[in-house]
Amino acid sequence: MEHTLFCLLLLLSTHIYSGHSDDDDGQAKAVLTKQPKSSQIFSGESVTLRCNIQRGEVTDWKYTWRKDGVDFLSRKHKYEISEVKISDSADYRCLGTHVDQKKHSKWSDIVRLTVTALPETTLTVYPNPVYTGETVTLTCSVGSGWSYTWYKDNTKKVVTLSGRHTTTGTTFTIRRAADSDQGFYWCQGEIQSRSISSIISDPVTITVKALPKATLNITPNPAYTGETVTLTCSVGSDSGWSYTWYKDNTKKVVTLSGRHSTTGTTFTISSAAESDQGLYWCQGEIQSRSISSIISDPVTITVKERPAAVLTLQPNWPQIFSGETVTLRCDIQGGEEIEYAFYNSGKLVSTKTEPEYRIHPTKNGLYTCEGLQKRNGLKHSQTSNALQLTVLDQPQAVLSVSPQWLDPGDSVTLSCWVKESSTGWRFFWYRTVPYTARLLSLSDRSYSVEPLSGNGTSEDSYTLIPTGPSHTGGYVCRAGRGDPVYDTLYSKPQFLWSGEPQPSVSLKMRPNRNQHFTQKSLSLSCEEKGNTIGWKLKRYREKAVDSECGSNWGSIAGSKCTIMFTFSWDSGVYWCESGSGEYSNAVNITVAAGPLILESPAYPITEGDSVTLRCTNRYQETNPIPKVDFYKDGVLIRNKTTGEMTIPVVSKSDEGSYKCTFNEKESPKSVVRVRGVTPGPSTSVLVGVVVGLVVAGVLLAILLVLLCQYKNAKDSCCNRTFSLPQPQSTNQQDQESTQGRAPDPGYTLLQHDAGAATAGPSDVMYAQIQLKELDKKNKKMPADPKENPVYSEVKTGKATA
Repeated sequence: MEHTLFCLLLLLSTHIYSGHSDDDDGQAKAVLTKQPKSSQIFSGESVTLRCNIQRGEVTDWKYTWRKDGVDFLSRKHKYEISEVKISDSADYRCLGTHVDQKKHSKWSDIVRLTVTALPETTLTVYPNPVYTGETVTLTCSVGSGWSYTWYKDNTKKVVTLSGRHTTTGTTFTIRRAADSDQGFYWCQGEIQSRSISSIISDPVTITVKALPKATLNITPNPAYTGETVTLTCSVGSDSGWSYTWYKDNTKKVVTLSGRHSTTGTTFTISSAAESDQGLYWCQGEIQSRSISSIISDPVTITVKERPAAVLTLQPNWPQIFSGETVTLRCDIQGGEEIEYAFYNSGKLVSTKTEPEYRIHPTKNGLYTCEGLQKRNGLKHSQTSNALQLTVLDQPQAVLSVSPQWLDPGDSVTLSCWVKESSTGWRFFWYRTVPYTARLLSLSDRSYSVEPLSGNGTSEDSYTLIPTGPSHTGGYVCRAGRGDPVYDTLYSKPQFLWSGEPQPSVSLKMRPNRNQHFTQKSLSLSCEEKGNTIGWKLKRYREKAVDSECGSNWGSIAGSKCTIMFTFSWDSGVYWCESGSGEYSNAVNITVAAGPLILESPAYPITEGDSVTLRCTNRYQETNPIPKVDFYKDGVLIRNKTTGEMTIPVVSKSDEGSYKCTFNEKESPKSVVRVRGVTPGPSTSVLVGVVVGLVVAGVLLAILLVLLCQYKNAKDSCCNRTFSLPQPQSTNQQDQESTQGRAPDPGYTLLQHDAGAATAGPSDVMYAQIQLKELDKKNKKMPADPKENPVYSEVKTGKATA
């Protein structure tokens, strides 16, 4: 009850006083002060608030304190906080009430109490780590008005000041740092007048180490003339170093020129020259700390010419073919450990540890090489010579067969070459066989091939000797070279033909001649003994084999192939070929678009037989042509004669190429081939008969001459020409081969153009001597009539008395 009354009185008093003006001299004013007076009070400090009333004694008043608008009463005129807290921060006021409770003072002005936590101390050390002899500065910071205490290591004792240690304000300085200065350091701030200390700093470790030694690296070294050389100086991992460069024993700073430049840790020599050789040093400096590193060890720079690089091709073939294996070899002087870089048109294509680079080029290239240093990949050698590789498509071998027409017993030479290149090849020889899937075959599958030699030959020719009918047929070759072996394409097939009818089959032709006019019909047939099945008629023209008759040329009717209208492109060699690879005789047919052809036998003529060559006009085939010239191997042999030329006794010397001309027009050339006669019993008998008839004719001629002389007759009987009887041919095939042309006259005493044979006694004696020689030789005459001396004399001249 008493307390409530007091509160009412207090409120009433407040109301009464507040209703008066501040100028009312009858009311005192409270004055509030704070100790300490600092605006920044730290937690834990002691704070005193005092409320002073300007009138009366202190004891005459009771005090009302207001904290952030909350009032509380106290009889004390001061409010003490022994260890202030953050929560004590507030706006404070005070009011005095006189003890007689009849009057109140005015409220004091607001005093702000701000309490902050004790500050943390920050310690910085510079430089750290520090080099021996260097000055180190420790800086402690808390704020203004603080003094500082320094601690070292875990003892937390105050650092003892010595001649090398000094403190000023916030700093602690160590001069001429030594190993003993290493350790943990702390610092703490104090305001002694208020008996407060900051929170102690975190410890900082000071490291004192010896001065570093500079390290100099030079790349490349040795260097080559014109190369860029870089010198790099390093002093540990510390930053802030600058560098000074020295050359040779003078230890003077390197003079910078247009070829020399420095940036940071590097000194660069552009386009090195011989004058740049010498000893080099470097040293690091930190100018802001006035220290220098230990100077580096000297390094000698050597400048020399780059070694030459020579690029060669192995094998050194002038032409390279697509996919072929060749080796580029890069030879470089010097024994340094290097790698070999190969370039194509300036672009790096390979790097090798060995000097050889194997390639399989498919297109042209311009190759170079150079050496690179293994340790850093920098250029070691000069760039090599440029090597131009011209790459050609895969070549095709070319084959020739000589002779192409078989002369039994003679050798036949197969020659193979590669038109694009003649270097380094080994040659492989094959015979064509009917196409079989499991065998090596030509790309067009026209034939399969079987090898004639297993490992091939280094020579570009292969000889078939002695030859016989079994050798007729097609041949191909192929060339290979290199390791691994690179093969050409197979050559086009070339053929060895025989004009002789074969035992198994013969090629027959109608009309039976080797030259034909265009726009005419030509029939060919494969006539096999007892069977005409399984044979195909083929032809070779324009250096290639055509498919068989009936595919895209000719028409087949049974065993006969007919070309209804011949054209010049039908010219070629025709033959029959079986499914097992057998060949018939071959016929070389020429189809002429001009006005003349030379009719000659399509098959070889037997030595000793007679043959007639006929020059035929397209427009008058049945009528002889007057004034025709005949040529053999380009030489005129008959001039202005009739349209026929007869060789009554054919010999090997009559083989050759014939043609006829008329009115400045000429026929195609026609080759006449002559087969030899193999000596045998029937031949010997035949030759004996011929010789006997010749001798008898000579004797008869002599008797007639004597008789004429005896009768004193004038040359009426002596100018007559005599012929010997014609023996019958014993060769059925010879008879067949002459069908459609002039009859074979057999062995005929030459029909001379002028003069008659005359003989005298010497001729009779000569004939007797020859007969005795025949008896000595057991009546064996040479197979070749030309070798018979009696026959030769009769054939080649006129016997005159």
